[in-house]
Order: sequence, then structure tokens, then C-alpha cells
Amino acid sequence: MHLVERDEHVRYLDGLLDECRGRRGHVVVLDGPVTTGKTELLRVFTERASSDVVVLRATCSRAERTLPFGVLTQLLHSASLPLDIADRASQLLKEGAASDALSRTHHDTVEPEAVQIFQGLGVVLLDLAAESPVLIAVDDVQHADESSLHCLLHIVRRIGSARILAVLTEDAELGAQHSPFRAELRRQSQFHRLRLAPLTRAGVAEVLRGRPAGRSFELEDKAPPQPPGDGTDPWDADDFFRISGGNPLLLHALIEDHHIAGEARAQGYGLALLNCLYRDKPAIAHVARAVAVLDEEGTVKELAQLAGADTEAVGRALHHMDAAGLTDNGVFRHPVARSTILDGLQAPDRAALHRRAAQLMHARGASAMTVAHHLVESRHTQGPWAVRVLLEAADQALLGGRARLATDCLALAHRSCGDEQERPGIRARLAQAEWELNPAAAARHLTPLTAAAGTGQLGHCDLLVLLRHLLWHGRRGEAETVLERIRGARPDTDRTPQTAPKRNTELWLAATHPQLARRHQGPVPADDGTPTFADPRGDPWLRSAAELAGLLTHGPGEPTADRAERVLDGLGLGLGRTSPWTEEAVQLALLVLICAGRLRSAAEQCENLLAEAGSREAPVWVAMAYATRAEIDVRQGDLAAGAEHARQALTQLPPQAWGVAIGFPLGSLVLALTRMGHYEEAAKHLTFSATDAMFQSRYGLHYLHARGHYYLATDHPHAALADFISCGELLRTWGLDAAALIPWRTGAAEAWLRLGNRDQARRLLHDQLAGAGTDRPRARGSALRLLAATSPAARRPELLTEALDLLEDCGDRYEQARALVDLSRSHHELEEYRRARMVSRRAWHVANLCDARPLTKELLATTGDLNGPDTASAGIDGIPSLTGSERRVASLAVMGCTNREIASKLHITASTVEQHLTRVYRKLKVKRRKDLPVDLRSDVVKTERVQLDCG
Repeated sequence: MHLVERDEHVRYLDGLLDECRGRRGHVVVLDGPVTTGKTELLRVFTERASSDVVVLRATCSRAERTLPFGVLTQLLHSASLPLDIADRASQLLKEGAASDALSRTHHDTVEPEAVQIFQGLGVVLLDLAAESPVLIAVDDVQHADESSLHCLLHIVRRIGSARILAVLTEDAELGAQHSPFRAELRRQSQFHRLRLAPLTRAGVAEVLRGRPAGRSFELEDKAPPQPPGDGTDPWDADDFFRISGGNPLLLHALIEDHHIAGEARAQGYGLALLNCLYRDKPAIAHVARAVAVLDEEGTVKELAQLAGADTEAVGRALHHMDAAGLTDNGVFRHPVARSTILDGLQAPDRAALHRRAAQLMHARGASAMTVAHHLVESRHTQGPWAVRVLLEAADQALLGGRARLATDCLALAHRSCGDEQERPGIRARLAQAEWELNPAAAARHLTPLTAAAGTGQLGHCDLLVLLRHLLWHGRRGEAETVLERIRGARPDTDRTPQTAPKRNTELWLAATHPQLARRHQGPVPADDGTPTFADPRGDPWLRSAAELAGLLTHGPGEPTADRAERVLDGLGLGLGRTSPWTEEAVQLALLVLICAGRLRSAAEQCENLLAEAGSREAPVWVAMAYATRAEIDVRQGDLAAGAEHARQALTQLPPQAWGVAIGFPLGSLVLALTRMGHYEEAAKHLTFSATDAMFQSRYGLHYLHARGHYYLATDHPHAALADFISCGELLRTWGLDAAALIPWRTGAAEAWLRLGNRDQARRLLHDQLAGAGTDRPRARGSALRLLAATSPAARRPELLTEALDLLEDCGDRYEQARALVDLSRSHHELEEYRRARMVSRRAWHVANLCDARPLTKELLATTGDLNGPDTASAGIDGIPSLTGSERRVASLAVMGCTNREIASKLHITASTVEQHLTRVYRKLKVKRRKDLPVDLRSDVVKTERVQLDCG
């Protein structure tokens, strides 16, 4: 009810009360759907009644309908009455309670003794009205007891000349208007009816502007809450109207929820809705439960079957709930309404409703997802048809990214399946669905599945999935048993399209768990004649994974990277979700891009995966994408980002869920922390008890490599050398040395240099250079940097400059910084102090971009103040006077770039650079480039994060 409408109604009632003072009585019925404001209007009106009016109040309850004179007793005890009238009323009520005539009195049969009591009480109220005006206010009169109604009718028939105003509230939606009491009221000439409806949009807006209780509603300065189903715009009056339906009780609860939590809550909006339902007739509550169960799926006939009522009664109930603003076209306005109603049911009652709903929906031919939802909620199936529906729904749920629903469907199907030959296959599907959410939870299925594999109860594809899960969890013994069964089978005789040829299995193993793989001889021709490593038959996702694995083991190059990008373009989180090999294909494609040096492309693909995973239940995907992103960041020299992405990966899944793959994110995290100088934190992560199974997979290589660099950084070169040599031995033994997974030779060469053995270091570096070729600039650059340390002083700048060019091309800022540090030191040894100072400044800047604190400390320790002792603070005061263009030119000059390099970078002429520098020298009061304050480096950090390509 609009506030203006409420005031109009109150004024109307005030007018009737004025007539009452002039001995002209009236009876008013306020009706309408429950909680549309009748009670509130009655309260406001009675509180406004002046002191010369005696106000008698009563609130009726369904539970007290059989209590004789229950309402009349409330009326007569709700105000201080004159002593004589109070005594007479008490005596009559006692007589009525003691008499058995009331029990024999009905609306069409009234015992004479009861009539005398009714008349006596009526006379008491009429005598009271003779002394002062009387306002009788009865809320929910449809629940009044029979005897009280007879007394009220006795008064109403004589109200025309009495100073009595009776205001009654009633719900007339469900047939109350046809009651004898209502019929008798309508016959009276003094009868008035005020029909109340829910608030309009304008009424809701007025409530929001100024609430009746004196509390104004405002969208406060704190972050605006988001409306349900949206998430972008603040709530407005339309949102409140849409969710509350204009129902005042729901509206005020929703406003409170908005202030408290910014959204509708079960403790507020939900409880208010329950209050609306339970104040009504039981039929309304039963229909509401049926609507909550079936939601938009239920027809009136199905709702009637579920509620145990006839269709006419259900239709009236639906109309009533719509009129009260509880529903909109028979559907609850907010999910909180449905969930609150269902949560309020006892578990057996709720399960029974869903069980009947599943039967109704299946009989109607509803979708498998709809029927499966009710089956899962009921935790019960009713025959083979239910198992088939659950399996179909599980496939659809996986395709839609709803792994939890798929898990629930498969778990119920497995419990309910009576076919012992079919149950192992269902368990295998359940294990895969649970694996997508948490591999640790899926591990409980591995032992029974391994037993089923031993008895031949699993199909070929299920055996492959079981093999993958066993290897993930490091259960190598069981994995070997399953693998032998796979190898001993004859899938070539199976013409089903899902049969996976052995070759593809062996190729995947060779890239992930190489010790178990059998080697194959090179590529084979595909159907179109082009060479391929994989067998073109079988699961297409396993085929893609096998092909990428074969390409990777033979060394990633440009064609290999092109193939990986095509796979990633065709494989996405939303495709192929019924195959467990989609993840493997995507991970191997990303690994190929990383090893081929296409870090930017790999990073973009990771971001795409993470963006798509946001709307799906895919924690394993998200964790692996973060782990891959961390590896990319570390290779690009973005150490802080690498550490953060690795932490996110390890947070996304608990450690026990990672299995042997934990070496991947742990390796990136330890390496990033080590290069940032956070040795204590790195050591904490190295306390992880690595299993032998991890070191028997490619994931262990990342862990070994990172641990080796930690040992180098903490001055344990012997331990570092052991880890790097172990990496090399494993890669060579597994046939993965050409894959460029781990630059173990440069790590081992650095350890040999720390130990003073230049010959061993030089031999490893020459092997690295011979194997890297021209298509691996990162490996060549790192090798050349270390080779310079084994070369004569005069040759070092040339090697380091070449290394720097290669490292800038591949975008590895950390290795750039190390090359610059070595180049600065080489110039210093050759007494080229000016060049040493300029390169040192640039090295400091790049190391700062990487957050490589050990490098920056090393530079400060070896060069002291980067500006020199005589110019430490020169020019700092003049920096604010520089224009933006002058600051950009000066910052690049501080980094050591030549005028031509600055001109190329800023797309200006060399002459313009000279003019800018001349003005900079004058403003900063310095004479030459090397005297420029190093503080100017922050301009590049803040504004460009440039790819440093000046030598």
C-alpha cells in the first residue's frame, strides 16, 4: 500500500470515527491478500485515536479458533474499562465458559442460553459506548472463534445508533467472503469495505525515501550492494519492487537485508516470506512448497498432484500468492524464497516431495537435467530408468561446467545401480568427475577400480583414465599393473570410436611419465599423407595430447609451436568435457609453446582459460593454469607475478590433491623466491617431502631445477651441481633432452664455475650451444653469458653483448639483468669506467623491474653510489622542472641508451634527443650524461615497463 494511499485510508476512517462520536456507528472490513498492509493500517489508525475514544484491540489466530470468547476476552481486557462494566463483562464471560450451550452453537443453530450470553455481552459494549466512543479493532477476523463472532454480529446489528466503530481486517482471497459472518456484515447499511493491494512501484519508492518508522533509506557511501542476478548496478526502486512484489512485509525485510548484507537473506527476506505463508491457510503453505520444488517446471495439474490438492484450490492459491506479491506468475521472485521454504521442511518430507516431483517430471518427458535434479535431492531412485537419466544428466552437467552436479548424479547412480557389471564403469566416471573438483577426493575410488580392472570389468577408455589417476597420485605399482592390461588388450579389434590405440598411450607416457613408456620409431603418415606422431584413431583429445607429446620429445620448433596454437584454438574449457584427455592436451600444448619460446602466446592462452573457468566449476583447470602462468612469468623475469601465480595455484588445490604434479608450481615458486632473495620462504617450501614418484615424472624436473638454483644462491654449489646433474641424467635417460624442458646444462655449468672448474663448465656450455640452435635464444643467451666467464677478459664484452641481444629478443628480463651485471663488471676490468657505470645503471634498473634484490644489492656493493661520489645528489632538485618528454629522454639516457637508441624507442629524431638532453643538463645543473641522477629511472618503471633493447 502506497504511503499516500495509507494516509487516505486513515483519513477516511477518521471521518467515520467522527460520525461515530455523533451516534452513528459503522463497521469497516479491511481485506486483501495477507500482509498487504492491513495490520499496519489498523495499527496506525488505532494509535491515532484521540484520548476520548476507548480502543478495544484483538488479534485472531487460527490456533485459538476453538477457544470460546477468545477474541471477545482480548477486546474486553485490552483497555481499562469502568469498574461496573468490567465486572459485568467478567461475570458473563465466566458464565459462558461454564455453559455447555456454546459447544452446541453453530452459525445456523444457536442455543437460547447462548443467545442470552451474546446479548448480555453486546449490551455491555453498548453501555460502554453510551459513556464514550468505542473503537473495536480486530485483526485477522477470519480466524475468530464462533462465539465471539456471534457477539460481534449482535453489536453490528445495533451499531447504527451507537457510538461504535468496528474495524476488522480479513483475508477474503480464499472464500472468506462467502462465510455466514461476512454475508451478515454485507447486509448492514453501515458496512464499509476497503480493499488493500500491494504497493505500487511509486509506493515502494516512497517507502525507500522515508520509512514509516522514521528511519530513512539511503544508498550509503560504502560500496553499493548488488542486486540479485546482476552484479553491476546498485539497487534501485525497481529492484526492490521486483523482489518484494510490493508486499510491505517483504519490502521492509528486504530493506533491512540491503543494509546488513547488500542482498536478500534467508534470515530476513526468507523468514518474512515464511511468515506470510504460515499466517495463511494450510493449503497456501502446501502449494507454496510444491511451487518451491517444481519452480518454473510445474503446471497447475502437477502442482496439485504434488501438493495433494485439487486443481481449483491450487489455482486459487496461486492467484492469492501472486496478489500478495509473493510470486510472479506462479514463480517465486527470488531464489532465497525457494531455498528458505525448502530448508524449512523436515528432511524426509523434502525428500518425498522431490521423489514425487521426479516421477511427475519423468512421466511428462522433462529433460534429464530436470528429472536428475529431483532424484539427487530425494537421494533415491525408482528403477533402471532413473539410473539412465542420472548418467545422461551427468554428461550434460560436465559439458556445462557443473562438475558438482555431475558428481552428485553419478554418486546416486552408482549407489542405485543393480547391475554389478555396470557399476565399475559408473564408478570410473564418478572418479573422473570428482577428480575435476578435487583429485584427492577421487583417490578413494582407485583401489576398487584397480580391482575391477583386474577382473576385466572396466572398458579400455576407463582403464586409460584409471592409469592417469594412479600415476597422478604416484601409485606406480598399481599403474604398472593396469598398464600391462592395457598393453595386453587388443583394442584394434574394437571398432568403437572411443578406442584409444596403444601408440597414443605410449606417446603421452613418454612426455609425462617417461620411465613407463615404450619408444616408437618416428612419425607415421596420417590419412591426408602428412606425417604425425599420433595414431589418428580413437579419442580425439588423447590423439591431440599424444601428437603434442611426440612433437615435444623430438624438440619444439616453429612448426611444433604452430600445431600447439591450433590445438589451443580448437580445445577450450567448454569443449570436449566428456573426455578426460582435454586437460592433458591443453597442458601439453602450453608446455610446447613455453619450450618453443612463445611465452606471450602461452600467457594469453592461460588468461583465456582462467577467464573461461570463472563461470565453471573447474578448480583443477584453474590451478594448472595458474601454475603454467607462474612458469611463464619466471621465464620472462617477472618474479613477483610468478611467485603470486604459483601461490594461487597451490591455494586453489590442497597439497594432497596435487599428487606428483605439485613439483610444477613448487618449482616456479621456489625459483621465483630464490631470485627475489626470499631464501627463508623458499626454504620453507623446500621442506615439502617430495616423493620418489614425483621424480619419476616430468613434474619432478621443475622441482629439482629450482632446488639447484636455491642451493647455488645460498652457497651450496656441490648440492646444486648434484641436482642439475640429476636433471640431465633423467632427461637423457627419458629421451627428453631435446624438449628443452629444463636448462640443466647452464645450471650445472654455473655450479662448476662456483667450484672453480672452468673446463667442465665450458664443455657443458658448448654442448648447450650446439643443441640450442638458432631457434632458442633464451638457452643460447644464458649459455653465452656463462661462457664469457670462462673466456679471456678482452673477449667477454663481445660474448655478453651477443647474449644480451638474444635475451632481449626472448624477453627474459632476469637473465638480461645478469648479463648486464657481468657486462658492467667486464668493462670495469678493462678500465672502461664510463661504459661500466652506464651499463651498471641499466642493470640496476632491469634488476629492479624483476624484483631481483640480490642482483641490486650486488650492484650497489660493487659500484657504490650509482651516480658516483661527487654527483650523488646532483640534479635531484631540478627533476620536477622537467617536461614529460624531457623526463622520458633523460630516463633512457640514465639507463645507458645512446641518442640513436633513444630516438628509435621514442619515435623521434636524434637531433630532437640532443635538444632535450641539452635542456635537461641545464635544468638539472649537470655537465654530462653520466652525472644524470639515477632517480630518473622511476619514470621508466612507472610509465613504460619497456622492453630494453639498447646495448
